[in-house]
Amino acid sequence: MKPGNHTMSVSEFFLLGLSEQQEQQPLLFGIFLSMYLVTVLGNIVIILAFVSDLHLHTPMYVFLTNFSLTDLCLASTTVPRMLANIQADRKTIIYSGCLSQIYFFLWFVGLDVFLLAVMAYDQLEAICHPLHYALVMTPKCCTLLLVMSLILTESYSLTHTILLAQLSFCTDNIIPHFFCELLPLLKLSCSNTYVNQCVLIYWGGALIILIPLLIIISYVCIMAAIVRVPSTSGKWKAFSTYSSHLSAVCLFYDSASRDRIAAVMYAVVTPMLNPFIYSLRNKDMKSALGRLLSRRAL
Repeated sequence: MKPGNHTMSVSEFFLLGLSEQQEQQPLLFGIFLSMYLVTVLGNIVIILAFVSDLHLHTPMYVFLTNFSLTDLCLASTTVPRMLANIQADRKTIIYSGCLSQIYFFLWFVGLDVFLLAVMAYDQLEAICHPLHYALVMTPKCCTLLLVMSLILTESYSLTHTILLAQLSFCTDNIIPHFFCELLPLLKLSCSNTYVNQCVLIYWGGALIILIPLLIIISYVCIMAAIVRVPSTSGKWKAFSTYSSHLSAVCLFYDSASRDRIAAVMYAVVTPMLNPFIYSLRNKDMKSALGRLLSRRAL
């Protein structure tokens, strides 16, 4: 138990946001509104390109489309509420709303991590075992990988949310963040958070250490296979696809930190940049986007 007065339980939390300077609020609102609109537009365009173009109905683009949908949901979990709080006189969020935000945020961040791993495995099979690729990455296998990712990440977020709901929050209700995040909220609790910390360490260890390690091993194998490709054109084509995926992985893990500025990177900037990484550096996606825009123009 933390020292102090614990005679009442809070019903809402105050979010300090990115800046407490009032003169900076209009600028922040304009910047993050623009970034959110670009995120929504970019990811929706990728989803529409996949749905409308049969050439993209392959495992790689199935995973990419789910990745775009997850990024869209991730940004929508935090940014609209942040924009509303910038405009509001009282920057608050109710207790149930805070738990809901944590639940969906953890779910979509975890799903991003799992999808990056699934996409790395897909590239590993496509580049290292091209002759067996169609036999391994069947529609059934793709569906199984997606369903497993959904179930595991939903279990992760639900476990944390249920444990969080058991805690008491007393007089200290100021969150030094622009959205409800797990660690700052645990620090505010006047209950024993030992179980929460244990779950965070074990589950978080899988997301932060084990899965990235599997991704690194996959990309090392991919790089080794690319180096062995005899033709320059084949080597360049393989490296072009590989580099776009690797860029997304590096961007996500480089920004996954716990301070407020870094949180902007993985919660706002990364979902905005991922569509550009894939659409501008991928020949098939650029062709599909061109056909989609041509049909819309006609």
